[in-house]
Amino acid sequence: MVGHGGPIRSLAVSPDGDNLLSGSFDTAVIRWSLKTETAEQVLRYHADGVNAVAFLKDGRTITAGADARIAVWTAGRPQPDQVLEGHVAPIVALAVSPDGSLLASASWDRTVRLWSLSGSASRVLEGHSQNVNGVAFTLDGKSLVSVGYDLTLRIWRLPDGQPEIVTLPAPLNVVAVAPDGEIVTGAVDGTLRMLTPEGKVRGEVAAGPTPVVALTLSADGTLIAAAGIGGTVAIIDRKSRSLLRTLIGPGLPVWSVAFLPDRETLITGGADGKIRRWNVRTGEPVSSILSGRSADPLAAYAGDHGAEVFRACIACHTLSDKEVQRAGPTLAGLYGRKIASLPGYRFSDALKTMDIVWTPETVAKLFEVGPNAYTPGTKMPEQRISSAEDRRALTEFLGRATR
Repeated sequence: MVGHGGPIRSLAVSPDGDNLLSGSFDTAVIRWSLKTETAEQVLRYHADGVNAVAFLKDGRTITAGADARIAVWTAGRPQPDQVLEGHVAPIVALAVSPDGSLLASASWDRTVRLWSLSGSASRVLEGHSQNVNGVAFTLDGKSLVSVGYDLTLRIWRLPDGQPEIVTLPAPLNVVAVAPDGEIVTGAVDGTLRMLTPEGKVRGEVAAGPTPVVALTLSADGTLIAAAGIGGTVAIIDRKSRSLLRTLIGPGLPVWSVAFLPDRETLITGGADGKIRRWNVRTGEPVSSILSGRSADPLAAYAGDHGAEVFRACIACHTLSDKEVQRAGPTLAGLYGRKIASLPGYRFSDALKTMDIVWTPETVAKLFEVGPNAYTPGTKMPEQRISSAEDRRALTEFLGRATR
């Protein structure tokens, strides 16, 4: 599934398995239908990358980002119902208590916050001496586990107990709790460590040679999927502590992972902005359920060289304002429009002060020197088109396709 304009930092699957939520460095959140593999809604609120997403039992969703804010959403509404503020640095992980009454957030401000989803004030859990990277509730909801760069795993006994502190050999990036209470954490040394509910280490598995940056368990807790910064995902049998297989993608970092309820399918979010399905039993990618249909948005322009150059842009931009908006603004009516002036799209503040008007010449210049140089402050991924012939083909195509 393609729709984001940057690395996909977070994924969450709805309890019924029908929907997927993805958060990206492009600041957008997309709610997908897993039945049709189409985007149902694009959520825009955060001013920086979205690092964590979650579903609530009542169908609402929660998003949190590098802007230190948490937003609570009702499906179909264009703005959040509620915004939770208090952190002063990026929020990188969320966890919802089993009964759905509490939300926990982990932040690089070195704190964990507990929020009542009924609207009362938050509680701050302090003690980590460096960034807090992961947080998870135990299955009974009576304890909360947090991990951080300070090498510590902390088990907070709720509501008011002091944490039990376990120091491990490497900085910790992620944590999850299995149905039987076992705690699983992933570290920068590429190792998964398993601990008892009391915090005693009772096993470890080498997931790979690079830092583990994402972690998820199957619904029954038998399988662990651990994603590495090197671009592979290790599938591990938790009971036997054995590596079953390694999923090999395009070689780019995998930032997020989530199992579907069938326990057979894994969803991954990559640095290339793409969401992929995998069969965890075979280790093979699952082809699109729509592969028998023509879903190519450029099929009508077959043989057009400019359309082929534009193909790199369709992950973020539509040519028509009738399509569901992707991570970037629609290009419908592009020529003659002032930069950052399209209604309904949240542009970077830096772009709003520029005097650029989009023409074939300014679009060509954008890709000649690159977005970072031509439009500094943009959230658009850096890309250049070195060939003058390709740039001309692209601008001519846009003239035809976006009128």
